[in-house]
Amino acid sequence: MRAVVSVSLALIGAADAFTHGAHRSLRAAPLRAATLPGPLAEAPDVGMLPDCPPTIWNSGFDDVVGERDGGGELLECPLEISATDYFGPSEGPNKDAASITAKKDEIMAKLQEHGCVWFKDMELTKSPEGFRSFYDALGLDLCLDPIHTSGLRKMISKKDGIYEEVNKPTLRGHYIGLHQESTHVKTSTYGAFVCFQGATIEGGDFLVADGARILRDLDPAVLQRIYENKVRISVSNLDFDFLAATGPLKQPLMNFFQDLIAKAVAPKFDMELEMLWGSDGKPYRLQAVEPPMSPVNRHPKTGMPVWFCNIHNHARYLRDNRPCTVPEVGMTDVYYGDLSGIPKEVRGGRWALRSVQRTPNRFMFACG
Repeated sequence: MRAVVSVSLALIGAADAFTHGAHRSLRAAPLRAATLPGPLAEAPDVGMLPDCPPTIWNSGFDDVVGERDGGGELLECPLEISATDYFGPSEGPNKDAASITAKKDEIMAKLQEHGCVWFKDMELTKSPEGFRSFYDALGLDLCLDPIHTSGLRKMISKKDGIYEEVNKPTLRGHYIGLHQESTHVKTSTYGAFVCFQGATIEGGDFLVADGARILRDLDPAVLQRIYENKVRISVSNLDFDFLAATGPLKQPLMNFFQDLIAKAVAPKFDMELEMLWGSDGKPYRLQAVEPPMSPVNRHPKTGMPVWFCNIHNHARYLRDNRPCTVPEVGMTDVYYGDLSGIPKEVRGGRWALRSVQRTPNRFMFACG
């Protein structure tokens, strides 16, 4: 399986998704195979939802380039389906959900083969309740977002576990990376995305980059190098420049703030963050950095090697070269596993950007 569904909905596995523009993009809490009680009328409140499951790491490769090149043909991703043609005209929420249930095995098979299924013009998914009934009909249950405890994910329907991604004009110039709903610690197998309100001014693009195709497109030497070196992702910057003037108190204060942030802030993200000073060359910048990890992983359902790294969204070089109003505290960057800088020929992920620009499918979400 390669990943995503879209209805001017998208269902995602090993693909990456990005929204661009000031439209209202919503997603279900990460989907996984689990057992939750009963029909939609008895859907549990978010407080009863299970935690996002742990990331399944299967990233040991004797020959990462050879295994990548030995895969079969990659099919179209996303697979575009007209809901009206596939299910027939809408006959109301209950019958629409029943039509989905009747074809769920076929839909999931298509998802395994293509990595993303994009349903267009679906009437059922124009409301949170209908969106919930869609993934219930597929037999996919909910879990919390992997960084739910951080408070960064706004929920618009707690009962249905639906998170809101893009709803502000200030975000119209941003690429909002949904990147497989994963962290080093937690990852959902599937994700579903829907648009409840189209772009009112401009934008509204939704991009899907196939993780298997990105991997296939990478230069073999670059892939080998970054796989061997691994990557570490810095997710936050806290600047304490005033420490330069604290004389003999400087080191005790650095230790104090490092310990304070590690104990009070990092646990909210549940990401195994290490608090480090000066990783980017600024001695009084405290960064929250994820552990070393492989940028390539095998898909938990099919074993297919896929690109499993957010460098094309998190690299500082890329953020600095596109519209971005994120404050410094929220700026991210990507390093090699030993915290050395990724060299200029790789240029902070430019090769990944080229791959993502070649592989994604750009489409406009409309309501439902």
